[in-house]
Amino acid sequence: MSSLPRRVKCVAKAPTSEELPSFLNSTSESEEEEEEWVPKSKVARRANLPKKTEAKTKKAAAPQSTVARKMVKKVAIKEEMDVSLPIAPVEDNKMKLLKSKEENAGTKPKSLNRMPEVPKKKEINSFQGINQNSLVSDEKPSTSVPVVKQEKCEEDFAFDEPPSKKIKLNACPEGKPVKNMGGKIKEEFEMNWDIVQALSEVTNVEPWVCANLIWLFQEENTIPFIARYRKELINNLEADTLREVQHALEELRTVAKKTHTMIQKLKKEGKLSSCLLKGLLNCRTLEELDHVSAPYKTGSKGTKAQRAKQLGLEPAALSLLQNPVELNLFSYIRPNTKGLANIQEVEAGVQHILADIFAKDKDTLDFIRKLCHQRYISIQSTLAKVSSKNGNEKDIDKFQLYHEFSCNIKNIQHHQILAINRGENLKILTVKVNIPDGVKNEFCWWCVNERWRPKQFLKPEFMRLLRSSVEDAYKRLIYPLLCREFRSKLTSDAEKESVMMFGRNLRQLLLTSPVRGRALMGVDPGYKHGCKLAIISPTSQILHTDVVYLHSGQGFREAEKIKRLLLQYNCSTVVIGNGTACRETEAYFADLIMKKYFAPLDVVYCIVSEAGASIYSVSPEASKEMPDLDPNLRSAVSIARRVQDPLAELVKIEPKHIGVGMYQHDVSQTLLKATLDSVVEECVSFVGVDINICSEILLRHIAGLNTNRAKNIIEWREKNGPFINREQLKEVKGLGPKTFQQCAGFIRFNQEYIKTFCSNKKNELGSRALLTKAGALGKKKSKLTSCASQQPNPLDQTCIHPESYNIAMRFLSLIGGNANDIGKSDMQQKVNVVIQKEGLEGTAKRLNTTVNTLQLIIDGLTQPEDYDIRTDFDKPDFKRSIVCFEDLSVGAVLTGKVENATPFGVFVDIGVGKAGLIPVRNITEAKLSKVKKRRSLGLGPGERVEVKVLNVDIPRLRITLDLIRVL
Repeated sequence: MSSLPRRVKCVAKAPTSEELPSFLNSTSESEEEEEEWVPKSKVARRANLPKKTEAKTKKAAAPQSTVARKMVKKVAIKEEMDVSLPIAPVEDNKMKLLKSKEENAGTKPKSLNRMPEVPKKKEINSFQGINQNSLVSDEKPSTSVPVVKQEKCEEDFAFDEPPSKKIKLNACPEGKPVKNMGGKIKEEFEMNWDIVQALSEVTNVEPWVCANLIWLFQEENTIPFIARYRKELINNLEADTLREVQHALEELRTVAKKTHTMIQKLKKEGKLSSCLLKGLLNCRTLEELDHVSAPYKTGSKGTKAQRAKQLGLEPAALSLLQNPVELNLFSYIRPNTKGLANIQEVEAGVQHILADIFAKDKDTLDFIRKLCHQRYISIQSTLAKVSSKNGNEKDIDKFQLYHEFSCNIKNIQHHQILAINRGENLKILTVKVNIPDGVKNEFCWWCVNERWRPKQFLKPEFMRLLRSSVEDAYKRLIYPLLCREFRSKLTSDAEKESVMMFGRNLRQLLLTSPVRGRALMGVDPGYKHGCKLAIISPTSQILHTDVVYLHSGQGFREAEKIKRLLLQYNCSTVVIGNGTACRETEAYFADLIMKKYFAPLDVVYCIVSEAGASIYSVSPEASKEMPDLDPNLRSAVSIARRVQDPLAELVKIEPKHIGVGMYQHDVSQTLLKATLDSVVEECVSFVGVDINICSEILLRHIAGLNTNRAKNIIEWREKNGPFINREQLKEVKGLGPKTFQQCAGFIRFNQEYIKTFCSNKKNELGSRALLTKAGALGKKKSKLTSCASQQPNPLDQTCIHPESYNIAMRFLSLIGGNANDIGKSDMQQKVNVVIQKEGLEGTAKRLNTTVNTLQLIIDGLTQPEDYDIRTDFDKPDFKRSIVCFEDLSVGAVLTGKVENATPFGVFVDIGVGKAGLIPVRNITEAKLSKVKKRRSLGLGPGERVEVKVLNVDIPRLRITLDLIRVL
């Protein structure tokens, strides 16, 4: 069986059974008493078979004649460009294949996935993608070369198709234009539902976008690369949405894989029937699969229906529905056989078989689900009797809101679901789903009178048996299934929201604006063991480390030491960690600042989160980076660097230890890790790194790179000197065409540094040539000459991808610009003149590219050389004085910094040692700045806000705030 190609690096895996809440592992009443089935703790990973090489595809295409090439070139010049979005949706889910240029030129290209050639008139499902044929062009196309519109006859037409993409192939490292998306999307495990349509329904993303994303993920494209350089294929979706689609795709594939595993198992055991096969292939969720396959799982005893079938009662049950006139239950009585001893046992067996048939029927389940959707279904939690007697009062009080709680499942909040689940796992709460009796009554009436109405007249005793069977099916099988489904859906949605919230908070924290150009003193507060100090230079070099004891009666003497250090290193900024003794240390520095003790320095301080600093200080990375420092002093260095360059420092810490989440220990850890790692990769890639000065830890988080590739890059840099341009990346071991494609656009080169290095190297070679005889240097000389021949490329300092350099140079020629003027005001003026004259779409059409690619080129050419996307985000809140908790009064207006964001509100540090809460109802759209709304990030960690105190609860240390505005 063929295997899918390896997918993207950070794959969100479906949660294992160990991570599921307790209620998902429960079974129905009959299953509980008859078998104990425990799902496997881990999902087996799909084997990765060797990929088919793309070289074969290239060989399959017949070489074009000179005449054919001229014909293609003529068409390319004359015809008009299509810059519309790709794969537009069409009626009836059908689209026709577009004839490729090769067909018009007399060639017969082979499909990339080796599907048989499709006739012109044959229609395929629009959700299955479109055929992938090669285009021919004399020049290298951009990241997104649009499809050329061709004149079509009635037999040769197609709906709107996506632009051609330049995909890096092993057989063609420079990139080859290919039409987007292969033919029918062929999954490893086929189901009765189309994966594109199913993915679209789950994620609410257009089917054509889902088809594109499935193909992009299969081709090992990373989320940052897709989000920046393939916008026209994904309808400009954000990275968060791409992660949701990726996770949903993995869940569907997990269901398909488990379904086929179950099918093979049942086939081997001889239990597979055509009806059961159809039911299994219709399953779209793990809950449905578990429900359909539960009766056939291996156990000590089968279900009640299975045991009744083994007694030979299945013909009687089927006869009751199809031919009840000839049914005689008394003929099945066997006095000496258990289960057939009397008429009551026979009726019970028939009832169990009928109930099993009803509960497995797709139409019946669809009807009851639709009925529940229209009614008021609630989830209720109460204090468990056991916990009220034996529980810890402190733990019980935490769940006081849920001791008598009831809410409609349509309105319940995500954090409420997670709180209820946690209380249930701690045996403090008892939870149940309440379905009204009206649902049961209407369902039973529909089953008896419509869906399962016998084809012939029923005797009264048979009608009574049919009603009993329907009620038994509902009570014993369908109701437990519905409860599991509701709670599974609520928990799944709550976990996803929690993980996405964690990801949004993490992104906001990582993109905090760096504080550059100043020396910083990091302070890791402490009582008995003192406060650890570390002073770092503007370039993050460690200048001095020390320990001072501020809270043991030596404060005045230590103040002299601190003043001397600040003056010695000209440091006027103090960064204090928010751990133990933070409040006292803050008060100490605030008092000295108010007395102008550090004059002539104007000293300010800020509080930063030290979450994860202690873990990092004892990690192998910290030992390698600071081998001579005590772990306690390393944490002070980390605290200072978190303000100087938050992104470079926080990537060293495992994301889940940063502490900006909600119920992070209750959600699927595989999903959490995959999402957070993906967010880190996104942030590092979008900010970009200077490859000649960045650390290995930062480099490994660039899209397409990993630990080994980052290590190889550093080794190459140490051996050969700095990189001159992006093309040199191809010389690094382990960086093939695909890796280069994914990472190249996110790697930067400081042009001033490169020019200086090349100039020095040229002078060095010149002096050596004068002092050395011909041939004396041998191979060494040729190596140096080869290195010197590498020329810097000004475009390497921009976000423009190498595959778009050709278009960028043509655009520069169009506006009369020079690559050496990138980022200067003259460049902006020249761009504005052309765009105002021809418009963005007109210019893109003229350059044979798309609007998205052109906009990216314009951004790269006009942004200043030192442009950083983080400058639009907030900097730390520097202070000189302190406010006490007791000084707070209702109505006071304060400024603060957001610490954490949750679905129920935002926690804000207002400088009193305890964060205040802005309830979500007080955060309205009008109060958020336009910039925040345009970024669609809302309020997140690091943002500065102005708030008003609404309530101060001194005994409980709770502060309620109202948001005035975002600063």
